Amino acid sequence: MTSITITDLLTIIFVLVDDWYQACGRKLLNGKVGKKPVFKDSEVITLMLAHDFIPYPAETQYVEFIRANYLALFPKLVDQSQFNRRARALRLLVEHLRRFWIVQKGWHLQSDYLLDTKPVPVVGYKRLKSHSDFAGNAEYGRCASRNLKYFGYKLVLLTSVDGLPCYFELVPANTDERLAADEILGRLPAGVDVWSDKGFIGADWQAAWHAQGVRLWSAKRANQHAQNPSAFDRLLNSVRERIETTYDQLKEGGRSVEHTLAKTVDGLCTRIATKIASLTLRRFLKTFLGIDVLTYTINPVD
Repeated sequence: MTSITITDLLTIIFVLVDDWYQACGRKLLNGKVGKKPVFKDSEVITLMLAHDFIPYPAETQYVEFIRANYLALFPKLVDQSQFNRRARALRLLVEHLRRFWIVQKGWHLQSDYLLDTKPVPVVGYKRLKSHSDFAGNAEYGRCASRNLKYFGYKLVLLTSVDGLPCYFELVPANTDERLAADEILGRLPAGVDVWSDKGFIGADWQAAWHAQGVRLWSAKRANQHAQNPSAFDRLLNSVRERIETTYDQLKEGGRSVEHTLAKTVDGLCTRIATKIASLTLRRFLKTFLGIDVLTYTINPVD
């Protein structure tokens, strides 16, 4: 086991990002007019992804930390306001990059998936919302498992059994969880099993997906006449604990999905997408390069 410096880590991330950008990313920007920026898109995306590995929640602090310590790597680094605008403009590109890693490594070829939703508050529950960019977009909702009332969104997340995010959607907090899951489930091939919680109960809804080859398994409410066998519920609970670990990871690092510090809808979507992409990159680095971004160490890869 050896240590890795932030300089080396940023360099490795940039190489991964820029290789993809040169091969695929630029094609997605065909038709984009205007002068090419001096601070390259690959550099912006590198810093977007690396933010989660450096403990500075506020973007201003993070950008100035990079400027003070790693300007040699990013000599054309823009100010925080420009960085924020560039990051929002590149959000969809970051998601394309994340999906590239998922497909390249075959992580999308699963037979079992985990499905759940988690709250994403954006404005204090009792605060005035009329002057917020989230007014008319976010909604009031309640998270039953935490007895939490909040104003914001639900993050609908589908992961592999070992907790790697594969698909996600961000929907207003009052959206029915089954409706929120429909678009995600529609991306799955026939013949897969999806393990979910009580929010996805619905015999007709589950039967409709079963007819399409997507088998949904969920716990039962205590007042339901038909109950699962106790052994099945124990299995379901043990499997579903893994998605809780993923959500815990989404609350770690530079920014938490529950405290993104975003002030606009576009900014929130950018930070959620980047957070999930960073988690995917974290798995990529550890699995294929032996780099643990939590301990800044390199371990031999089998």
